[in-house]
Amino acid sequence: MKHTEDSGSPSAAAVFFEQAAAEILRLHGGNAADLRQLVVVLPNYHAAVPLAKHLQQLAGVPAMLLPQMVTFNDWAQSVPMQQAVVPDSQRASVLYQALRMRKWFAGADLWGIAHELLQLLDEMTRHHVQLPLDEAEFLAQLEAAYQAKSTAPMQFEARVVHELWYAMSSSGGLDAARANLQQLALLAEQVSAPIVVLLTADLSRMESQFLEACARKVPVSIMDMRQLMSGREDCRLLMQALAEIPAEGESLQEQALQLRLHFPQANLGGRVRLYAANGLEQEARAAELQVRRWLLEGKGSIAIVAQDRLVARRVRALLERAGILARDETGWIMSTLAVSSVLMRWLDVLQSDFYYQDLLDLLKSPYIFAGSEAPGRKQHLYQFERLVRKHGIVAGLGVYAGLVEAEAPQLTAMLAQLKTAADCMARRSDTLHGWLQALRESLSVLGILQGLDADMAGQQLLQLLAQWRSELQADEVRYSRQEWRHWLALQLDAQTWRDKTINSPVMITHLTATRWRKFDAVLLLGCDAAHLPGNDSQSAWFNDAVRHALGLPVRAAHRNQQRDDLLALLAMAGNVMLTWQASMNGEPNLASPYIELLQSLHQQAYADALLETELDSMLDAAVVRMQDIPLPSPRQMPAPVVKAALLPHSISASGYNSLVACPYQFFARHVLHLNELDEVGEEIEKRDFGEWVHAILQRFHQQYPRLLEYDAKTLADALLQISQAVFAPAQASLFWAHAWLARWRQSITAYIDLQMRMEADGWRYRSSEESFEQAIAGQLTLRGRVDRLDCRQDDAGHSRVIDYKLQDANVLANKLKAPGEDVQLPFYAHVFSAAEAEFISMEKHKVLPVRAEQDMQVLAQANMERLVMLFEQMRNGAPLPANGVDDSCRHCDMHVMCRRQEWLGR
Repeated sequence: MKHTEDSGSPSAAAVFFEQAAAEILRLHGGNAADLRQLVVVLPNYHAAVPLAKHLQQLAGVPAMLLPQMVTFNDWAQSVPMQQAVVPDSQRASVLYQALRMRKWFAGADLWGIAHELLQLLDEMTRHHVQLPLDEAEFLAQLEAAYQAKSTAPMQFEARVVHELWYAMSSSGGLDAARANLQQLALLAEQVSAPIVVLLTADLSRMESQFLEACARKVPVSIMDMRQLMSGREDCRLLMQALAEIPAEGESLQEQALQLRLHFPQANLGGRVRLYAANGLEQEARAAELQVRRWLLEGKGSIAIVAQDRLVARRVRALLERAGILARDETGWIMSTLAVSSVLMRWLDVLQSDFYYQDLLDLLKSPYIFAGSEAPGRKQHLYQFERLVRKHGIVAGLGVYAGLVEAEAPQLTAMLAQLKTAADCMARRSDTLHGWLQALRESLSVLGILQGLDADMAGQQLLQLLAQWRSELQADEVRYSRQEWRHWLALQLDAQTWRDKTINSPVMITHLTATRWRKFDAVLLLGCDAAHLPGNDSQSAWFNDAVRHALGLPVRAAHRNQQRDDLLALLAMAGNVMLTWQASMNGEPNLASPYIELLQSLHQQAYADALLETELDSMLDAAVVRMQDIPLPSPRQMPAPVVKAALLPHSISASGYNSLVACPYQFFARHVLHLNELDEVGEEIEKRDFGEWVHAILQRFHQQYPRLLEYDAKTLADALLQISQAVFAPAQASLFWAHAWLARWRQSITAYIDLQMRMEADGWRYRSSEESFEQAIAGQLTLRGRVDRLDCRQDDAGHSRVIDYKLQDANVLANKLKAPGEDVQLPFYAHVFSAAEAEFISMEKHKVLPVRAEQDMQVLAQANMERLVMLFEQMRNGAPLPANGVDDSCRHCDMHVMCRRQEWLGR
């Protein structure tokens, strides 16, 4: 869709530009076809085309030589400077060092304070603020402005601003604000053509002084475009509403009466609508629908003015889903983009010693290893994530390397690249230039540079990094990694990226950028009291009284400018809809005072509250009707049927337990494989404790297969020594490992006593941690690993399966009460043809055997027959219902899939 700025129905904009053109021609007074000897200062370049159009129409000539049309900033920039301008990156570094040296803000965010102070100092420069040379005199000036006696905070504020002002002023460098002053001064000396200023905002002191200097040489005419509205009848209601307070001595009712009697054209009902939404999503959906309605009506230029950026982002997403792209003039903060995220995630990885979540996030970025083949890269990432989660590794590049070397050597090259890149950044301090250079080298090693270079936003990021490296090359001050990283984060926060490839009649912009631009339709989002008028971004230093005393703009000036911009936007646009959230998070949310007054005035004057009444019904019609889609009821128990080809070909004891406890749990875990990737425990869990105990007992029994050959103390000492060796790696990095070891030590004596009793009863240790695979019924394989196998001293064929449990004996006994409810022991007994099977409960100082009351061989056979039957039923289409009991559901990690609480109506 082609964008046409001036397409659509006529509006007040045409009249305003026609008046401006007529005044320019009147002031010129010469050949109307040649206006080259005239300079017209514009509020922005969007005004150039409509102004030129009206100049030619009023001049009545087929062709015209236009005047020089320029903005204040570009006109000043056209003057060359002999002295180089010190970039803000250098100035911020100098100011940071001054703050660090003076130790005024111990423990505070010095980079943030430095940037805020730079803004204040530049603002003082632009408004020609001159501080007294004596600090005491400046403090007295502050006392007078604050109308209070000197206090410690006031003295501190005076000292900081005064000392840093003169420190930065005497540094010898020329900053951008001072350069702009010099350029305007030089320009005032060179100016030779009459000047016409189209004013849409209050002049700064710098601009006022420039025009005063020009007026001494050439004619200067200032045309305040805002005053053109006062003579228009259709703007009268808007002007009164945006004034926020009624005229002196005149009530709201009297104002409405005057409007109704004398200004019928001020009725806005034909083009302005107000929409109060119930929450963010409704506001965004209504806005998206209204934009589509305008497009269908043929609107050629639609502006979405984002007072509330959060709503604007949602509207943009909804429009893109509908196939409508929008030009975003507000842009995206660079730090929020994926191209910056990969950079900062790499720094997170280095800072956290390759913490697994940071590392996996980095490796999943599309920008890393850009030179590698994508399918192979994804496969390697998947393999690496499985290894990390399987072994529960939290951090440490060396630990990852050891694991990869043992189990996945194909990933060695990937970890080697990470190691080389980390070596590039291996320093404790450096200059800002040095850190940036090291960052570039590390990104090159990781292939991130190539990835960023293939992305438009990435290209801008690389340009910024190169610019900062160049600007800071001479800076010799050293910074820690943390200081530099915070500096980089603030730099990225201050930059904006705009996608300039989108050409659309729909644009997202901000209020200031709409100054004297004509739109066929405008959607103003976020018209609540918190966003309209919005807060300014002035420095936190000084209150309004002090700012006024110093000659700086006060906060009311920002508010007034927003009001003027809003008035111009509403007056010049075609159709307008203003939206806000009447309720937010379930609480009432006040509309903007502008909206409330506009609505009240219009209601009383023209019996129309301007409310949008059609969108709600249209939104309801746009919602997809759920009853038209064959979805299961949320109150219906899920019971999926599995295709035979998707059934697993092997099953473990835990998988069989899952099938018995809840068929749907088995479906989610072992058919859909939703449990394939384990969570990495960042603190020691009971599962980790259990694995360590298994490793301890395996090592212990391999060294001491016959305990009765030793005394109990020797065995206890040996078991403790083995325990300490197994726990040692975890204790080096995890504090809670010490507590788990202390807990295990309570069980050592009781375990040895139980084992010696077992041996006295004729049992002997045979093996431990023995893996197995055994086929049954031709299509199913039993797999797993048994904790321990014992055999009778007098009968090697008589064996017993033992499973270690770190649970209370009573809990385990309850599991075994109902035959077949817990299948673990019968499962193992079948595989090893064991006559007996038991749990060994190890709960602190209590170590007890727990056995089933039934004959284990009979129970094992029955369980295998049931397993074969269940799989046969599943192959034949039997459903897998979510019929688990409360005890099994309480700790089930598939509850998000099952949604048991919903279909039970709880």
